[in-house]
Amino acid sequence: MNTTSHTPSRLGIDIGRVIIDGPNHPNGGDTAFFSGDEPTMLATPAVTDAFVAIHDLVQTFASQVWLISKCGPRVQARTRRWLEHHNFYDHTGLNPAHVRFCLQRVDKRIHCQELEITHLVDDRLDVHEAVRELVPNLYVFGPQRRPIPRYVLHTPDWPSAADAIHASLRTERDGTCVR
Repeated sequence: MNTTSHTPSRLGIDIGRVIIDGPNHPNGGDTAFFSGDEPTMLATPAVTDAFVAIHDLVQTFASQVWLISKCGPRVQARTRRWLEHHNFYDHTGLNPAHVRFCLQRVDKRIHCQELEITHLVDDRLDVHEAVRELVPNLYVFGPQRRPIPRYVLHTPDWPSAADAIHASLRTERDGTCVR
């Protein structure tokens, strides 16, 4: 008897500039999140439509969604406080245990491998380069200064990211895409 196992689709999402919109902080861009006092840091807005899109994707991926972010211990703590303050987990349905941090961007590869990530949304092309042989569906998020390589799909905002991810899942389900 010949059986084929299929790994369920799993989504990884970066946090900075993908969920937390530091550049659009009303009092000083990213520096307000990183070095401002607690109220200033917590005032950093979410990326437009992030919570709604992530809620939809958590449902679509049957809760197989993780946040994977590069930052040191101080920013990790700030990020966790921001997520709690903004009721991120309640709004999105993401499991609070599904948050991973690393100290180097290339180390996101380790998390993607351990979690068997099949789709990744990140704003950094160097992250996509590090995981391109491992993660079949790559989405570079937001404005980009460099040309977009062919192996990654540019998604400038959350509606386009969600649409692209849903399209890839439909393609996989229909059997027109082979991993």
